[in-house]
Amino acid sequence: MGNTLDLLGGLSRDELRNFCWIAAAVFALVAGLWRWRRLHWTALGAVLLFAALNAGAGIYVLNTFRDSRWSAGGEPPLSAPSFSETPIVGQYFGPLDSALQGMVGGVNDFLAFKQALPVALDFLATSGWALLLSFPLAVLAAVISFAMARRRSADFEKYRTKVDLLEDELEQVKRQISASAVSGHSELPAQDEATFAQPRLSGRG
Repeated sequence: MGNTLDLLGGLSRDELRNFCWIAAAVFALVAGLWRWRRLHWTALGAVLLFAALNAGAGIYVLNTFRDSRWSAGGEPPLSAPSFSETPIVGQYFGPLDSALQGMVGGVNDFLAFKQALPVALDFLATSGWALLLSFPLAVLAAVISFAMARRRSADFEKYRTKVDLLEDELEQVKRQISASAVSGHSELPAQDEATFAQPRLSGRG
């Protein structure tokens, strides 16, 4: 987690936005090449990843609102005057300096938060649009998956019908072979009797 924050700490606002796009595009490319038969789910996953990255970027900006990266072109931070360096009576103004520094620090935090808030809302709005886009993509992916499942089921039924027909034809061939074998055995004795009967008839003549 600390390494991730260190990496984000070196990114500007535009680089952080580009990082969200590039990470989602790389995921879509790698997942699409790995499971190209499910590109619809890959597209949905890329959109959801893009939404999650933008939401995380928005939260990161809010958590680091004091960072000068989010206040580019905004109001410079205020500085409190110091009364402790006043000659002779300066030592009596120490508590006043502390109070003024605390007050100015609170004002600077408010100004920094005001400047960082539009940046965070920009990331969060992009995440919201991505989530809205994911709903029709999810419906489309579910419809495509259902259609593919029905097609696979139809192909399986077709192959099963072909296998049943082949089994029926094989059974018919087996029955024909068995019937031919039985009829062949029944004709052999009749042929032998006719062969033995011919010499006897010729002897009587």
